[in-house]
Amino acid sequence: MASLRKRNDKWQEQVRRTGQRPRSKSFQTRTDALRWIRQTEQELDRVGLAYDPSILERMTVADLLNTSLAEITPSKRGAASEAKRLEVFLRAEWAKLTLARLTPQTFTQHRDMRLRQVEHGTVIREIGLLHAIFEVARREWDVPLMENPLAKVRKPKAAQGRARRLQPEELVALQAASKMGRNTWLEPGILLAIETGMRRGEILNIRNGDMDLEHSLLCIPETKTDTPKTIPLADEAVHLLSGLQGTTTGKDRKLFPATANSFRLAWERCKRRAAQTVPGIPDLLFHDLRHEAVSRYFELGLSVPEVAAINGHKDPRMLFRYTHLKPEDIVAKLRKFNTEAAS
Repeated sequence: MASLRKRNDKWQEQVRRTGQRPRSKSFQTRTDALRWIRQTEQELDRVGLAYDPSILERMTVADLLNTSLAEITPSKRGAASEAKRLEVFLRAEWAKLTLARLTPQTFTQHRDMRLRQVEHGTVIREIGLLHAIFEVARREWDVPLMENPLAKVRKPKAAQGRARRLQPEELVALQAASKMGRNTWLEPGILLAIETGMRRGEILNIRNGDMDLEHSLLCIPETKTDTPKTIPLADEAVHLLSGLQGTTTGKDRKLFPATANSFRLAWERCKRRAAQTVPGIPDLLFHDLRHEAVSRYFELGLSVPEVAAINGHKDPRMLFRYTHLKPEDIVAKLRKFNTEAAS
């Protein structure tokens, strides 16, 4: 059904179809308005031929989540963590709702509830995943949703980046505690993270064939950004990798015989032992070692492009979030500069 009226020297028209969002527009002339009405009615009729609103009454959110879990998640590099997140969604009461009953408020309530349980960053990732699933459902699975129910759900503001630096006494305590454990790979993994700024997953995936220690280079074929990179190695990193290389044979053999979970558990046990001498160390995350590495790069005088090339950051703004320079070091540099300028 179409309606047409003249108001304030303009023709205002609206076209409606059952089960679809109304379309409206204004024109200077009645002829243009009638032409737009005919075109819009034809377009909505074409859409309506494929639109079966009864599907929304039969299909639940859980149906979409299970389809995504079976068809999309397994092909992702982070499949394990995404699968766990989807399993959490499937236990929620709103997963039982039919798509016809969904409203943005369904997910704003979920957002507010989760903000009381987990960090803002976790909620942002959850909303992003749900939005992506509904978008795929609309565009690729022929689910007749007129709009994404999360399109208008406001994401929480991201928390400020951590400013945690590794203190010298903490490193000493971690090294001593790691030697008390049963494995021999935790201490090299900690030191390698500090020397290279590599992520835990990147460290655990290092293979013999990825290293060119003669030229102090390490290839990382799989990264978080899906862009392979080759990083230069400092002498200490070369020394660490040389020691690990001698424990494995074969080009495709990994240097670290540990899974992500076993490494995580070993790290947590190491921190608990280290806390006996340095009480504040349990607050340290393994990812903080990456922050430490980036900060040290800048303190050594490396430029932004050089640090970005090592760590793989494409956005300098994200690189600066990882950088936590010590104010006292900057003061020392300023004094040195002033002294040299005066002389």
